[in-house]
Amino acid sequence: MRGLPNAEAYPTDIMLRDGDKVSVRPLDPEDKIALLEFFERIPEEERYYLKENVASAKVIHGWTSNMDFTKVIPIVAVSGSAIVADATLHLNRTPARHHIGEVRVVVDPAYREVGLGGRLIREILDIAANLGLVKVSFELVAQREKEAVCAAERVGFKEVAVLEERVKDFWGNFQDVIMLEIPVANRERWWNG
Repeated sequence: MRGLPNAEAYPTDIMLRDGDKVSVRPLDPEDKIALLEFFERIPEEERYYLKENVASAKVIHGWTSNMDFTKVIPIVAVSGSAIVADATLHLNRTPARHHIGEVRVVVDPAYREVGLGGRLIREILDIAANLGLVKVSFELVAQREKEAVCAAERVGFKEVAVLEERVKDFWGNFQDVIMLEIPVANRERWWNG
C-alpha cells in the first residue's frame, strides 16, 4: 500500500533565500481553514487554471476530510499559523501507469522568488522516489505560468510536449499547456540542480 514514506521526517524547517524560515509538513485535516485562507490569497486569474475550485469551502472540506495518501500526497509550507504554499503528488491508480506521478504546486504571492516552489518540488520528488515512481510530470500553462515553468526546469524537468490551445485563459483566449517530466531515480540530479 502506498502512502507518505518517511512520515517521521516531518515537520522539517527550511530556510528560504530571503532568510525567512518555513515549516514543511503533510496537510492535516485541521488545516481546512488555513488552506482556504491560503487559496483565497492566490489571485483569481491564477486560481482559474487550477483543476478544482480551490476558493470553495466545500472543495477544501472535501480534501481535508477525505485525505487518502494512496491517491494524493499533500504537503504544505507553513509560516506561523498560515499556509504559504501547497504541493501535491497525484498517484496514478491504474496498474499500467502506477509508476508515474503528477506534481502540482501553488505558492502564496508573498513567498515567491525565494526558492520555496523549487524546494517543494524537490520534496515531492523525494516522496516519489521513496514510493518507487519512475517519472513525475508537471502540466503548466505556457504563457501564464512562466515562472513555474522556469522553477521546474531549474529542478531538472524537461519539456516533453506542448498541447496547443489546450485551455482558455481567464479572458477567454486559448493558451498552450506545457507538459514537463523528470525521471526520479537520480536524486542527485534534482537535489543539486
